Amino acid sequence: MKLFVKTLSAMLLALTYFTGHAQTGRPVLDIMLSNYQYPYPVHFLELKSQGENLKMAYMDVKPLQPNGQTVMLLHGKNFNGAYWKTTIQALNGAGYRVIIPDQIGFGKSSKPTAYQYSFQQLAANTKLLLDKLNLNKISLLGHSMGGMLATRLALTYPETVERLILENPIGLEDWKVVAPYTTIDQNFQTELNASYDAAKRYQKGFYYDNKWKPEYDEWVYLLTGWTKAKDYPTVALVNAKTSDMIFTQPVMYEFQHIKVPTLLIIGTRDRTAIGKANVKDPKIAAAMGQYQNLGKETQQKIKGSKLVELEDVGHLPHIEAFGQFIQPLLSFLKD
Repeated sequence: MKLFVKTLSAMLLALTYFTGHAQTGRPVLDIMLSNYQYPYPVHFLELKSQGENLKMAYMDVKPLQPNGQTVMLLHGKNFNGAYWKTTIQALNGAGYRVIIPDQIGFGKSSKPTAYQYSFQQLAANTKLLLDKLNLNKISLLGHSMGGMLATRLALTYPETVERLILENPIGLEDWKVVAPYTTIDQNFQTELNASYDAAKRYQKGFYYDNKWKPEYDEWVYLLTGWTKAKDYPTVALVNAKTSDMIFTQPVMYEFQHIKVPTLLIIGTRDRTAIGKANVKDPKIAAAMGQYQNLGKETQQKIKGSKLVELEDVGHLPHIEAFGQFIQPLLSFLKD
């Protein structure tokens, strides 16, 4: 009996370790994610930008019974196109063609380190993809950083974007007026120290209210599975540059210029705010990233926009609370 108890305890300990270290037994990812399979076939747009020959990865998922409309999904900073799987399935089921790019610097796309990353440049790259696919009209959904990019794209190409959906976008406040600036070199050193445990700790606390589900591990793995790759410093430098892009290029001052029908889907428990950890005044830090307020403030800035607030939902509604997320999305697309 004692032997059985010891054996069972050992098994439980091993299970706990495996659950807490979900990368155990999984391959080190190369920095192009060529050894990671996305949920749908991946294609590439070849483009020359800033003197470099680049490849922009994307999925183009067509429905069995098309309704003639197309939705483009733009990923966040800590993600890539793969995390849209359930959203793609639901949109396909409703008849929509879905285009899901990995932006230059992310996922399976090229990661040039000498590139000047800007939302204007990423929007121009994305427009090239739409032109290649002969898509003149789309609905555009952006999550997190993708919301900042979607805003820039809608402002730059309003004739192309028929509907705009912003899912917990960042950039609803200007962090640089309250948080100290961290240089690209400082961000680079932070990125070099990235790890599964640190990323999970951040996501668990900021995204999921310290309530973790096993399926969330996949997004931590995709974020950190390449940290042991020999050329990971390339990813670290690109991440540092895109972090600088996010911090220094807010879109909040231009929301009033958006003319296309817009839907805000906001998980009100979200507290994401870039630079919050560097703010010395606890009162100022606590006031940052208050999405239950930011959603309402942003709706007032975008004329005629609609706001759907998801109570007790964090930064990733389409992952954490898909049922609550997809219904207002489909309703808005049908309007």
